[in-house]
Amino acid sequence: MKLTLIKTIALSSLLTCSAAAMAEQSDYKLMVIETATAPQPLEQSFNSCALNVKSKNYAQAEAICTKAIALLKDADGPKFKVRQLTSFALSNRGVARLKANNDTAGLADLYEANEMSKSAMVSHNLTRAKEDLSLISAL
Repeated sequence: MKLTLIKTIALSSLLTCSAAAMAEQSDYKLMVIETATAPQPLEQSFNSCALNVKSKNYAQAEAICTKAIALLKDADGPKFKVRQLTSFALSNRGVARLKANNDTAGLADLYEANEMSKSAMVSHNLTRAKEDLSLISAL
């Protein structure tokens, strides 16, 4: 009961939050949740994932992103918002995996993220990964 209430509160606070992108030197974009209130477990996992990628702690970032994805699977709230946030978490985890040279898993996350939400930031990360891995020619 308490866990469900926490998830509902966390997701409710996300409805008023926006996702922002932080450009890394490699030009991948990491999504974070901006909030004016105290961060809830979902927000903490989500943002900690991006922070760990930025800090080059890729294994830790992957584990934290996976936790955020799991929290989102059990989240109550508008399906569109949950899908969008799951897409962003998958994209962040994909970037972490690519940076850790786990290219297959990273690309799989980015493809899944792109299918879930046609976000320009997610699409950018997928295109960038394909360029980096020489799957498409650079423009």
